[in-house]
Amino acid sequence: MTRRDTIDVRSEEQLDQKKLAAYLAEHLEVLPITNTDFSLRQFGGGMANLTYELDFGPTRLVLRRPPLGPIAASAHDMEREYRVLSLLYRDFPLAPRAYLFCGDATVIGAPFFIMERRYGTVVRTSLPAGMARDPRAPRKMSQALVDALADLHRVNYADLGLADLGRPAGFIERQIEGWFRRWEKARVEPLSEMEAVFDWLKDHIPDEAGASLVHNDYKLDNVMLADEDPGRLVAIFDWDMCTLGDPLSDLGALLTYWWDPDDPPFMRRLAETFMPAGTPGFLTREELVARYAERSGRDVSRISFYHALGIFRLAVIIAQIYIRYVRGQTRDPRFASLGGMLPLLARAAKTVAGLPS
Repeated sequence: MTRRDTIDVRSEEQLDQKKLAAYLAEHLEVLPITNTDFSLRQFGGGMANLTYELDFGPTRLVLRRPPLGPIAASAHDMEREYRVLSLLYRDFPLAPRAYLFCGDATVIGAPFFIMERRYGTVVRTSLPAGMARDPRAPRKMSQALVDALADLHRVNYADLGLADLGRPAGFIERQIEGWFRRWEKARVEPLSEMEAVFDWLKDHIPDEAGASLVHNDYKLDNVMLADEDPGRLVAIFDWDMCTLGDPLSDLGALLTYWWDPDDPPFMRRLAETFMPAGTPGFLTREELVARYAERSGRDVSRISFYHALGIFRLAVIIAQIYIRYVRGQTRDPRFASLGGMLPLLARAAKTVAGLPS
């Protein structure tokens, strides 16, 4: 990611640079800041947490903070993300190292943390020109994406000091109940399809099959690829929901943000928000699952459940973002159309679950 991938800071998302510089000069011990003058730019991608580049000249750092306005309890947890990234880099190099956490909201208006800057390409809704010229690029990035996920699920979290990050027992049941509670708080209008999917998920919870670190929002636009090699990841981002639980929930999330050439039109429209849907060469969902199973050795026979859960969860996340827009807590124009995605997501979850439309 280079300067062309940052934008001028949005007017409503400015930071108090003077306070921030003074705080960093006093507290950032790993990378001492001697020059308190820095330029500030914003990473324009993403729909929730706000991410900034701090350019001190020879040193560039990244700041992460929650979105503006009230947020759901336990969501956008900067302290959790800091804790994970301050330890995980030791055994999983794709995790950027976090250097400092600040829980004092008076500095910039919210808790935040500072982490290292990584450089590469984040693929969103279209392939960058260089990758588009390589017909093998979609397959390479598909393989790298799923291989990294399997590798993350092999990390010994206890050895890293993360054994208390979550409660693996009953993880899936708590996910279902918790996301439904968030749905009830965030929905603008009732949507009976969400209730139907909720009931189906509760009735079809698979047996527990071990625990691992779970990223909890794993998708193509949350990873960074090497500029010169679409088959090599250089970073994985957005760890604020990382926990301990069923690793197949991560695979289900990846399938949620994916597309297949034979998807019905409404599911393809959903995928177009998160990846270059329609571009030939990406692995199919079936191929992603097979490659994950081979690399991880895990039983993936119930993957449809995790896929449906992933879509259900995504609908709630979108609802939480959309209601902030409706309430005027953000004026980001990208969020204006999110309400129209919710019926599509509910319909997609019912389709994957095998429920009648």
